[in-house]
Amino acid sequence: MEARLNVFASPTASKALKHLTAVGKVVSDTGLPAATQELVKIRASQINGCGFCLDMHTKEAAAAGETSTRLNLVAAWREAKVFTEAERAALELTEEGTRLADAAGGVPDDVWANAAKHFDEEQLTGLVTLIALINSFNRLNVILQQPAGDYRPGQFG
Repeated sequence: MEARLNVFASPTASKALKHLTAVGKVVSDTGLPAATQELVKIRASQINGCGFCLDMHTKEAAAAGETSTRLNLVAAWREAKVFTEAERAALELTEEGTRLADAAGGVPDDVWANAAKHFDEEQLTGLVTLIALINSFNRLNVILQQPAGDYRPGQFG
C-alpha cells in the first residue's frame, strides 16, 4: 500500500505539518500527563480508523514505559480497571469530542464536568487542543491512506 500523496516530499505539506507539530509541543507544556496524552491519541485514532497514528502512538507509548495491558485495553477502557479516574475522564472527553457528528449539541455537560474535576484549566485547554489536533492528523492520514507498520519510536523527533 502506498499513500495517495507523499506528504514528506511536499513543501506545502511540510509547512502545514510543521505548524501542527508545533501545536503538539504547546500541548506538552500544559502539564497534561504524557501517558494521558498518548491514551487520548490512541483512542481517537482507534475511533477514526487511523492505522498510521495507531502504529505511531502505541509504539511511542510502549517506548515510554506504557504496559501492553493498558495499550490493549484502550478501546475497552470503560470495562478495564487499569486506568485512573483522570484517564477515564480524558478518554470519555476524547470519544465525545471525536464523535461530534453522533450527538446533537456536542460534548455533554456531564462529560465536561467530569474532566474538569481531574484537570486544571491549562490541562483542560491542552486536552481539548490535543483532541482537535489528533483528529486533524487522523483525517489527513486516513484521507491519504498513509500506510502503517513501519514507524519507529522517535522517528519524527
